[in-house]
Amino acid sequence: MEISIKSVTLFFAVILTGLSAGLFYAWMVSVLPGTRKLADLTYLESMQSINREILNPAFFLIFLGSPIALAISSIQHVNSGLTFWLILVATAIYLVGTFAVTAFGNVPLNDSLEALDLATQNETKLAQFRKMYEGKWNRLHLIRTVFSVISFKLSIMGIFAQIKSL
Repeated sequence: MEISIKSVTLFFAVILTGLSAGLFYAWMVSVLPGTRKLADLTYLESMQSINREILNPAFFLIFLGSPIALAISSIQHVNSGLTFWLILVATAIYLVGTFAVTAFGNVPLNDSLEALDLATQNETKLAQFRKMYEGKWNRLHLIRTVFSVISFKLSIMGIFAQIKSL
């Protein structure tokens, strides 16, 4: 059996989307419960540090690579019936529910946290900022987690649809 370029692209799209979904899910079930137990200053310092460190090539590979590989795979499968539709919907869901939510929701919150000089804030201001930040950030994170998992599921279904059509 010969492996086609479009099969390889779909494989990498599924791998990258799965890694993205896994990252967001793992964060949801481990980091968020852990950070809820931190004092306000410690929580905000931790989130500042994490937000700085996540901006690295490994993160960008999966976060940006997923929609790019999904989009390329969609184009490659344009005449592939169900496979095309599954990958196209996976792409749209990732772009809207994961990428856009992050870019227009989580990132602006992270930027506002980064701009906050924690050393000059009193306990009341820290508590107020945390309440605003944590509540919004966690809701947005839940949305992007759910959408990335759905995108991953649809991309896997695309592989099964492709196999079935062979």
